[in-house]
Amino acid sequence: MVELLKRHRAEQDAERATAAQLWRDAGYVFATPTGEPINPSTDYHQWKRLLARAGLRDGRLHDARHTAATALLILGVPERAVMGLMGWSTTAMAARYQHITSTVRDDVAERVGGLIWGPSESD
Repeated sequence: MVELLKRHRAEQDAERATAAQLWRDAGYVFATPTGEPINPSTDYHQWKRLLARAGLRDGRLHDARHTAATALLILGVPERAVMGLMGWSTTAMAARYQHITSTVRDDVAERVGGLIWGPSESD
């Protein structure tokens, strides 16, 4: 995480140098290329354009975090790795964002069944 922040700081320093006298240093970690605060609607509009260009159904940006967290759960990514990727500091966030799907339930049932009764006939 520290390396990521250092890299972000270096990128922002480059933006500061490029902007020169246009830079407005207000101490924001995430800012526009001129140091101003990011308009909250910017992410919203960029997300909507991205969905449209990709030919995907409309959806909220926040819902994408739930989808990403659930996909990581389905892939079996360890919780600690998910926490690092998602920027969570507590495991409670995993419970909030990761949703148990039928795929996950079926996998768990099959694994428990294999542990108790041995491999299934399809194995």
